[in-house]
Amino acid sequence: MARIVSLGSALQDIYLVDHDDLVPTPDLSHVKIVIPDKNNTPERLVLGKITVGTKIDIDKVSYQVGGGGTNSATTFARFGHESIFVGNIGHDIAGEAVLACLDKEGIDSSFVSTVRKSTGCSVILLDKKSGERTILTHRGASAKFDNLDANLLNDIYPDWLYATSLHGDIDTLRRFFRKAKSLGARIMFNPGNLEIEQRQKLLRLLEYVDILLVNKREASHLVPGELLPELLTKLRNYVKTVIITDGQMGCIASDGKHTYRFGLYEDLKVVDTTGAGDAFGSGFLAAYAKSNAFLDSLVFASANSTSVVNKLGAKTGILTGREILHQMPIQEIQ
Repeated sequence: MARIVSLGSALQDIYLVDHDDLVPTPDLSHVKIVIPDKNNTPERLVLGKITVGTKIDIDKVSYQVGGGGTNSATTFARFGHESIFVGNIGHDIAGEAVLACLDKEGIDSSFVSTVRKSTGCSVILLDKKSGERTILTHRGASAKFDNLDANLLNDIYPDWLYATSLHGDIDTLRRFFRKAKSLGARIMFNPGNLEIEQRQKLLRLLEYVDILLVNKREASHLVPGELLPELLTKLRNYVKTVIITDGQMGCIASDGKHTYRFGLYEDLKVVDTTGAGDAFGSGFLAAYAKSNAFLDSLVFASANSTSVVNKLGAKTGILTGREILHQMPIQEIQ
């Protein structure tokens, strides 16, 4: 097994689950709707059936630990790798919950930094019927990462560095990538929106990356193109191994020798999509760091992501690698 460092965020996820009050307004699910009050009182903001200023009953509340860094570290630990999380928390109850979660999963928390900010928190409004959710996030301690010292990798000497979004902090990512490479570690990178928006800086950063994971929208922002094969080809000018996901349409991936196109592992009812991308990326690396088998690792990534979206929370459905997986439709592109 491998020693894998997960670099990223740690958040407390608070789920508010309901079956009839969180349904988005038809065709306007991503639009803020402002409705003038008939009595000329201040305008009211409507989210589905919720009107600001009113009180509603929620079916269920669930407190969990999330964040791309801790989610991926959990996959590595359950798979049997030596998993180390590097990130920030605050000195508060939420921070204690993060540490308790890491300890329960067998993740090394020795390199977690406690800063003078509150631990990040997400309130997730989840509609039980559709699986759609709206996330309200306060980044807190996971808003900035410039306090983290890349030299801590000297004490870890990792085989792999798995980096998720650092809220746009390209400079810190570069320091960690350079240090990881100097130690002979390999790097898998799953950037977030704030990294993708810095296109030129991110493209220059890719010289250090061994495996890049992005979705189709992110790929089309980094390189010109609309079709998955052309996006893949252009990104491979920067990184040898590229994986591009496309939601319900599946994924395309290449390691430079083989290129595969495949759909969903299983077409199941989605309970909660939170953490699906983390489960896919970390699932791939968990399997790949053990076997170096590209295709089998893609299958496990798909299975891990499918299992996660079938449960409430980003960690509940994470697999262990000991499950018996079934075959899935895969096409090799010549």
